[in-house]
Amino acid sequence: MRYCSTRGGVRGWDFRDVLFSGFAPDGGMFMPENVPVILPDTLRSWSGLHFCQLVVEVASLFIPAQLIPRDDLEALVSAALSGFAIPEVVKLVRLKNSVLILELFHGETLAFKDLAMTCTVQFLNYFLHKERRKAIVLVGTSGDTGGSAVQSAKGLDGVDVVVVYPQGRITPVQEKQMITSLEDNIHVFAADGSSDDIDVPIRRLFADQNLVQSCGLMSLNSVNWSRVMIQLAHFIYAYLQVSGLEKENDSTSLPILEVIVPTGGAGNIAGGCIVKQMGVPLRLVAMVNTNDIVLRTVQRGDFSMAANVKQTLAPAIDIQDPYNMERVFWLLSGRDGALIKNIMANFQHTHRHILPENLHKVLSQVMSAGMVTDEGIVETMRRCWEENQYLLCPHTAVAVWHHYHSPPDPETKRCYIATASPAKFQEAVQRAGLTLELPQSLQRLDKMATRYKRLERSPTWINDWEAKLREIIKSISTARGQCTSVEH
Repeated sequence: MRYCSTRGGVRGWDFRDVLFSGFAPDGGMFMPENVPVILPDTLRSWSGLHFCQLVVEVASLFIPAQLIPRDDLEALVSAALSGFAIPEVVKLVRLKNSVLILELFHGETLAFKDLAMTCTVQFLNYFLHKERRKAIVLVGTSGDTGGSAVQSAKGLDGVDVVVVYPQGRITPVQEKQMITSLEDNIHVFAADGSSDDIDVPIRRLFADQNLVQSCGLMSLNSVNWSRVMIQLAHFIYAYLQVSGLEKENDSTSLPILEVIVPTGGAGNIAGGCIVKQMGVPLRLVAMVNTNDIVLRTVQRGDFSMAANVKQTLAPAIDIQDPYNMERVFWLLSGRDGALIKNIMANFQHTHRHILPENLHKVLSQVMSAGMVTDEGIVETMRRCWEENQYLLCPHTAVAVWHHYHSPPDPETKRCYIATASPAKFQEAVQRAGLTLELPQSLQRLDKMATRYKRLERSPTWINDWEAKLREIIKSISTARGQCTSVEH
């Protein structure tokens, strides 16, 4: 298995190369050169697997045994997912009127990011120990990714984490999960701007290949292929649990499953598109809040940012630059790196692009999309509670809104992705007129000391933020007494 850039400038990298990278040197995102196909018989053979075993099967399609032997891969995945609150790691909840919700939030930070983050950090640590070297992880977050990166990597000898979050645009719980980590290898910055603003200087830093190579700089955002790779497993798990595959007598045909995905940076929905290309018959629905760029892209081919990122009750998807759509475009364009390079160059320069007609046609066939306002989020949370005594987080409510406004026909199997615990979003819970007692793990955060630095807004904020982040990266590298490079 080899990897290439979506923009055509890089080919032939292996999993380790890609793991230790952020954006590709040409500014693109890494994808497997060939997407493996899962045959129906293989899919059926996976039906009885525990989620951890399924993750191993999926990961082994993309990580050659020469890089991580099978026994080591099993041990790494087991160690990564052993800290989850429930033995099964993920949980399928069946509510009234055939509402099936796949809970992915039973990790330490109560968000689905923990599934892929813990595995990716284990892979990272495996190679660092093997090669006796260190890495600096640079993460921009819209809320949950930063906390998950911090919790997964805190205290590790070989990894320093630099995380930047949009101050005032995430929930108090999300913020405290980052700023209460006082370990020496954790460095947290609060930026006066949106998560899309944060992405600008981070892209610049990763474009500096001298900095990347000399300081061992890498990403744990869903820019990192490993994050998306692990997320493939929960789509396949949902399919095995919900589709009715085991009832089909025809060994060649497979039933269809509709999966409803709350969508921001589009890493999760990109994972669904990859699984669909692997041969699993999914019907994908990307649900967004009023930051609706993915909706406009799917419905009209209008891949254009709005003037501002709107703050909503679902802050983790308050995104106008859904960078993983680049992976989707690449897949659906027939892996046309030159086309994707032109699309993304235009988008990054003007923040506007109309997709070519053929690409838009394929995209609209692969997925549909919908948009939910804050009022719709509150209405959905309230209604789900009244009917089921089941409390949704606002992001999951963005998905479940689709049930109340576009219920499935009796023949359609459908699953809603639950990305976070409602305990992280007290304001939304209160807006819905509901109550929830915080778990002890979250209550303790209020009593803990905090540490972070500010990235102030200024007329030259992009350059200022880039300079400050560059300074901390270089100071970490200097403090180690060595600059490490990532060979490939």
